[in-house]
Formats: sequence, C-alpha cells, structure tokens
Amino acid sequence: MKTKIFLISIVIMGLFLWSCEDFLDIEPLDKVSGEQLLSETNGVKTILATLYSNIPIEDFNYSVAGGFDFGLSPGEQNQNKAGWQLAGITDEAVINGMVTTSPTGISETWWGYDALRYVNQFFETIEKVDMDENTYNRLKSEGHFCRAYIYFGLVKRYGGVPIITEAQVLEGDNSHLFVPRSTEKQTWDFVLSELDLAIQNLPAVVTSIDGPYRATKWAALALKSRAALHAASVAKFWDRAALTGEAVTQGLVGGMTITDANNYYLQCINASKEIIDNSGKSLYKPNPANPAEAAKNYQAIFETPSIAATEIIFSKGFVSGTTNAAQGHSVDYHFYPTQVRIGSFNLYSRWNTTLDLVETFEDYRDDGVGESVKLVTRTDGVEDLVLEHLENLDLSLPYQYYGDLTEMFTDKDARFHAGIIYPGSTFKGVKIIMQGGLIRPDGSKLILSDGYAVGLDGKTYYSYGAASSTAYSGFRDMLDFWNANYSNTGFALRKFLQEAGTVAPSAHSSTVDWIEFRLAEIYLNYAEAAIESGQGDAGLAATYLNAIRKRAGHTDNIPATIDNIMKERRVELFFENHRYWDLVRRREFHTMVSGAYKRQSLVPILDLRLNPPKYFAVRTYNILDVSTGGYIWNTRAYYRPIPGTASNLLVQNPLY
Repeated sequence: MKTKIFLISIVIMGLFLWSCEDFLDIEPLDKVSGEQLLSETNGVKTILATLYSNIPIEDFNYSVAGGFDFGLSPGEQNQNKAGWQLAGITDEAVINGMVTTSPTGISETWWGYDALRYVNQFFETIEKVDMDENTYNRLKSEGHFCRAYIYFGLVKRYGGVPIITEAQVLEGDNSHLFVPRSTEKQTWDFVLSELDLAIQNLPAVVTSIDGPYRATKWAALALKSRAALHAASVAKFWDRAALTGEAVTQGLVGGMTITDANNYYLQCINASKEIIDNSGKSLYKPNPANPAEAAKNYQAIFETPSIAATEIIFSKGFVSGTTNAAQGHSVDYHFYPTQVRIGSFNLYSRWNTTLDLVETFEDYRDDGVGESVKLVTRTDGVEDLVLEHLENLDLSLPYQYYGDLTEMFTDKDARFHAGIIYPGSTFKGVKIIMQGGLIRPDGSKLILSDGYAVGLDGKTYYSYGAASSTAYSGFRDMLDFWNANYSNTGFALRKFLQEAGTVAPSAHSSTVDWIEFRLAEIYLNYAEAAIESGQGDAGLAATYLNAIRKRAGHTDNIPATIDNIMKERRVELFFENHRYWDLVRRREFHTMVSGAYKRQSLVPILDLRLNPPKYFAVRTYNILDVSTGGYIWNTRAYYRPIPGTASNLLVQNPLY
C-alpha cells in the first residue's frame, strides 16, 4: 500500500511533553512520512506535541477578545492573547479593554476540525508502523484522549456537531465531505466513549522520560468527570432556556431527558470516584493550622504548581517567551498591580476582581451554614444600596469608618487572601493603594479625579492615595483604554502571579503551569452529581465538600446542598475558567443576567473631615459597565453559531 503523507506543522506552544528543552531541539518539519516520524524518538515527540497543542485547553493564552481562540503560533506577539480569560465575561472580573464584551456578542472563531484532522491522520499512521504492542496501545489511547478533548470543546459550544473519525480526502463529487451534524446526545456519547478508549491503555503515572505533561489514565478520567457533569447538566436543565427551530426539532441542541441526565451524572460519579479512590491523589496540605497558613498553601498551588503534585492531575507547561513568544504567557506582565508593574508596555493591571466575587467568600464564624458574607460598609446594616454614579455620593448616610482598610477583610476566607489583592493588602512587599477620592475638610468632594487637599492635621492628602501616578493602583483613567492601568473595581488578581519569584519584563515571559485538572474539582464534581441525581453517596458528597473547606481553614461542617456546592465551586475554582461554563451548563446565565447586568466595585474614600482622617467604602456599579449600559445576555448564546453554514450546509443553531 502506498504510504500516505502525514502533514504536520510543529506548533511550539504549551509544550505538553518531555522536557521543554528537548522539544526545542527538534528540527522544524513541514511534510514528513508518518513511518519515519514514528520510527524515531524525536518523531514521536513531534507528532504528539502537535496533537496535544491542538486540544482546546482554556489556559493563560486563551483569548476571548474578539472571538474564542487557543494559544499562540510560533513567534506570535499578540496582546489579545495575553490572558483575557472567561472570568472577564462573568461576574468574577472586569477586564480593562473588554468592557463591551459579553457572551452574546462574542464572535466564535474556533471550529476544531483542523485539529481533528491531525488526530484522524495520526490514527491512520500508527496502523502502518511496526512498534511493540504497549507503545501502540498507549499512542492510540492518547489519540482518543485528544479527540475526546476536541469534541468536548465543540459540543459544549455548539451542541451536536459532525462526528468525523477518518481523515477526509477529495474524491469524486466530494459529497462524502458534507457530514451532517449528529444530535447533541450522540455527540456527548461520542466524547465519553472516546474517553473510555483512552482510559484503557493510558498509564497511571508518567515517567521522567515521558515528561510531566503527557496524559495519564487519571487525566482521561478527570476529563470524563468534567464532560459527563456538563452533559448531565445540559440534559437536566436545557429547557430552563428552551429554544425553538430546526436545530431543536432535530435534537442537534437540547432535547435530552432526565433519564439521559441521570446516566451522565452516574458516569461523572463513577469517573470521579475512580480518581479519588485509586489515583493516589490528595488535596495539597489539607490540614492547615490556621487560616493564614491555609492562604499561604492555597497561593502556592498556583504560584509554584510543582510543589502540589499530590493534587494536580493534568497541567500544561510553558517556557519563557523571551526567546520565542509562543512558549510563554503574559499573566504577570499584564496583571501585576500598577505599583509593581514589570516591563514597559502600556497594558498592565488589567484583571479587576469584582465585588460580586469578593462577597461570595465566607468568613470564619463557623456557623455550619456556609453563607457568603458581605463587607461592612455601613453602621446601619444596609448593604444593598449600590450607586450608579459615585458623584452622587450622599455623605449623610451612616458609613462605617476604618483607620486601615484591611480591617474590612480580616476574617475573609483564606482563598480570598491567597487569590485577590484588596485595598491595603501587600503584594511583593508593597502596600497596594486603592482609593477613589477624598472628602475635603469643608465637606466638598474630590471624586475620581486627580487632586489633593490639606487635612485638619495639616498634612497633604491625594485623591488617589499618593502624589505620583505610579504610586497607587486604583481608579485612575478608567474609561481610557490605553491608560486604564488601574483597578476599576478596588480589587486585582493575585492567584497565578509570581509574588515570590521574578519574571522577565516582557510579554509571554511567564512560565507557571496552567493546572487543567486537580483533585478539588473532582471532589466538587462528585458532590454536585450525587446531590443533583440522588445517586452515589450523599454522605461522601458532604465529606468531599467539607474537606475542601477544611483545607481553606474552616473548622465547621456544612450540608451538601446544591447551593453550598455551587458556592464552593465559585470560591475554590475562581479564575480557573469554571464559572462561565457552570452558568452555561446549568442554564443560569439568563437568570443571573436579567436585563442589563452591571458588576459591582468597592471604592474607598478618605474623609478629611476627621482628625486623623479615616476611610469609608462605597458600593458602586462598575464604571465600565455603566458606560456601556450594562452586560447583556441572550439565551441563544447558550450555543454559539455554527461557522460557515453557507458552505458546509450544516443546520444553524437557533436565533443566528
């Protein structure tokens, strides 16, 4: 039989396997026979690197600015691929420069069939190469893992899609190329069946020769846990936002039953339990002595993932982009607070955590309920007044005063302190100043504008907290895209950033791993599936839920209700790109975003009418959301529009 040519472009991005340095030693190839590649160690690396780099992991280089897109091409310098993650289109964060972006308005650009062609060619190629049975079985399972990942990325965006399992070729009238969409249920079932095939022959551990980023059996089970939970949620809740049209009638979107839901929930339960019981994984440092130690431990997981190997199931590695931009990411470069910025490019301090997220965290009252706790801004207990425009501040209201703003946050959950920079907190040894104005001794207001005033103590105070624009980190130039290098919410990202380490002052120079799967998510997947379906063990669900809380310094136990589990997902997995998909799969986006939704900010004000001056804080709607009329959601956005329907003849999704 004539040897087919295996088309392969080396995508040096992410670098999932072996050592990054070894991978970079591979000579670039444009067209290489599959037999030749698979007969050499470097050839196997090349093929697998291409397959892995094409799976749709929503990592630090995942872009939602102007459309979903994954990763970088070799040498690419793209500021839109600088960590604009899904947090910025949920209630978790507001990202400067993305204020007008909502899921309804995103133009979907990822349609993973190029990546699928690589996988399908890979399956054809390994059938033509002599290799030992163990190597063959493992490579084939890795192909199934990658194909499942790509189809998971497709089905959660589009519903049912064409299922193609061979590399298509031009032949005859080419009518065979027009493969219709499968139903949504058929597509979910295909994802899960591919994962079952992957699980069969993937190893339980990877060796130093394999490299740390190659898939294991547990990675495939973790993806199955996540995918089955997503499928179950859609099957159970799709009619919360029922759509109409041909795609619905044909079952291409929605249309699944509660029986389908319970089947998927059970698959999630079983996959999760297999990991929990047999992988040897455990939560990283699950028994802290106090909340401060819990915060330190939690921050370390994301700042130095290598130390948390007991918890991490699958991750994606990077090497510094100072030599090749496509190999690193820019989380530190673009998200350090203004006072400690690195590099010279004028886009920094871009990820602003919302007050909505901050107030999801508990404190340590140990009441056995697990309720989120609002910050205290007033002495009368009224905490539901949110200003549209800060200039309308009413000074007659009974605001709570603070000599030090950190007093507001003292008892907050350890994960808050580990992951979020807040007014008065310290980052890289610098006290972070977030101040939006001051009240002069005569009672006049200087709000969201540069200026100063002399207090009753004879000292000079500045509206943004310091004289120099590089000496504070909040609220300046918030409506000026190129100069909006200040928090517009009063909060900023800490999670993932290199606080102890150093980073080269250039884009794409960060190298911290992206953690794609870790045990805490699996605990929460099990708990949700068990409680939603009544299957599994409700007692274990509560045990797993409270184990995560105990790792965060809590000493009470709370019941495993759906509300508690979903709240725990928000505070444990924040900024890890779960919130968006949780709202989508459970069909809750349209209830959270009712009409024009505006995310909230907290603006500290210094009152010079007091001697010594003290702070109070004002709840406001985020100025960027206010400027655009709010965050809009349309129920059609539970599914993205199918690309290219004029040429591929596929049935379009509803309302597009």
